[in-house]
Amino acid sequence: MRLDKKAFKMILLLLVLAVLFAWLIINISWVWGIIRKILGILSPFFLGLCIAFVMNIVLRPLERLWLKLRPKKSGKLYGKLMRPVCLSLSLLIIFGIIFAIFFVVIPEFSRTLMSFVNKIPEYAGKIEQWWHQLSEHLAPLAVQLPELELNPEETIAKITGLIANGGMVFLNSTIGFTASVVSGLVNFFVALVFCIYILAQKEIFGSAMKRLAAAMFSVERVNSIYGFFGLVNRAFTNYVTGQLTEAVIIGSLCFLGMLLLDMPYAPVISVLVGFTALIPVFGAFIGTAVGAFLILLDSPVKAFWFVVFILVLQQLEGNLIYPRVVGKSVGLPAILVLMAVTVGGSSFGVLGMLLSVPIFSVLYTLVCGAVDRRLREKGLENIR
Repeated sequence: MRLDKKAFKMILLLLVLAVLFAWLIINISWVWGIIRKILGILSPFFLGLCIAFVMNIVLRPLERLWLKLRPKKSGKLYGKLMRPVCLSLSLLIIFGIIFAIFFVVIPEFSRTLMSFVNKIPEYAGKIEQWWHQLSEHLAPLAVQLPELELNPEETIAKITGLIANGGMVFLNSTIGFTASVVSGLVNFFVALVFCIYILAQKEIFGSAMKRLAAAMFSVERVNSIYGFFGLVNRAFTNYVTGQLTEAVIIGSLCFLGMLLLDMPYAPVISVLVGFTALIPVFGAFIGTAVGAFLILLDSPVKAFWFVVFILVLQQLEGNLIYPRVVGKSVGLPAILVLMAVTVGGSSFGVLGMLLSVPIFSVLYTLVCGAVDRRLREKGLENIR
């Protein structure tokens, strides 16, 4: 049997790919080490792209507002100042919010911890009283509970010792990993500079990518590439904007409700509830559990009403806020949202839970588009 030139090239290519694949399997540890090293070198730039994407969501409305406020007799200087001024405001807004959250949460958490330690004698007395009452109720049933004697001073000493030991361990770990911390700060600084450069020159950067794609691929392929990246950009932009808006609304409503109900730790719990609202499906349960535990240490009755209040707030969120704020921007059925969060969380932790929904949204849109296209080709587009 004679082989033509095209078949011979195909067989040769398959043999080369088979040999290459076998070599990769044999040297997988070495190859993975090289890949990790390359990813480590490129990680600041990937981080810079992620920061630029988030900052651009803030930058675009600021630039639109800048153009709307443009005076009638403004010169070229006004247009030249738009990008640096709006970019600086975007940096101040994003990092200002981050620092404000830390300055609210950390001091409040410290006060909560000290309040818990100071109330240990009161808690110990209540526990002993409940234990004795339970023993008296069970005595007629011939059930005898062991004696319970709590020493508040000893408990306080143990807790403060545990905190002190934990602080020393943290300090030693910090000293031991100083090089890693410094390396992380350097990478973050490089990422931030890269992010600012991209946003300052984003039109030039976009034009260069268009020219490169047009030079390498056909017009049809370029259109499909831009359609795909446009879909990804819309999915992530709508998701991030909607989730952040929802988190702010939920956190604000939680804070106002806790103030009206006279519940303790309103600032820190509201920030926590708003932050965990960024995680779809499971975030509400995390914030509610931690908040209820903090209030339980102060008042079990208020902890119960806090859980009731959060359940009502979740119903308000699920039926009114989420459909209107996030709603169709994600474009995923509820069952696929649950699947995305579960798969992303089990595979990549909290980061996977945050990113899985827009990724699934892109895949869902692509699959639906492919199905519709195939149905149109077969003349079955009316099937429901």
